Amino acid sequence: MTQNLTAHKLAKVFDHAILRPDQTTEDVIKGCELAKKYDLASVCVKPCDIKQASELLQGTDVMVGTVISFPHGNSSTAAKVAESLQAIEDGAIELDVVLNIGHLRSGLYEQVEQELSEIISKSKQKKPEVSFKIIFETAYLTNEEIVKACQISQAAGAHFVKTSTGFAHAGATYEHIKLMRESVPSNMEVKASGGIKTLDQVLKYLELGATRIGSSSSDQIVDAFKSSQQA
Repeated sequence: MTQNLTAHKLAKVFDHAILRPDQTTEDVIKGCELAKKYDLASVCVKPCDIKQASELLQGTDVMVGTVISFPHGNSSTAAKVAESLQAIEDGAIELDVVLNIGHLRSGLYEQVEQELSEIISKSKQKKPEVSFKIIFETAYLTNEEIVKACQISQAAGAHFVKTSTGFAHAGATYEHIKLMRESVPSNMEVKASGGIKTLDQVLKYLELGATRIGSSSSDQIVDAFKSSQQA
């Protein structure tokens, strides 16, 4: 992934996060303008901001993503389905769904898979091209649970596995990205998120097999790459 890397290719791995609870509609405007300027992969906004982001990014190839049952994953299945369908209605094309962490840790693997399958299948009935990233919150999981979450996500029909919300005590780690990459097939993608603020971190995650990066420092990281190329 890092071979022949250009600033544009690097920009296209970023989901620019606008998810903090204190961020305003003005922050959404600024974030979308930043995403347009750098031609990032997407913005990832709160569900209440999807319509605004969709309007701001209309006519660009920056996608609008959002989060479902964020950040804890403990909504009912019906609520997660409803939130997903509303997000699609409002203009989101990528949905980052927090799996039920407590149920996974309880060994209720079949229930976790059934829930994700229902969310994904009902959403795809509404909009077939929507893609799903399943957030594990790896800081709370053992390596064995991370592997199981990868298997569940694959079986449920997800497109990505993702480390973190950014709201736990720790975010992505190199160890977890390597483990996740090894635990899903090559046609599934891996997203690193949570605490990613430097170019060195991003390059390492890409080397380990991440294909998408969630960060609120996207512009600073791309600028750092441009500076490194000029040095």
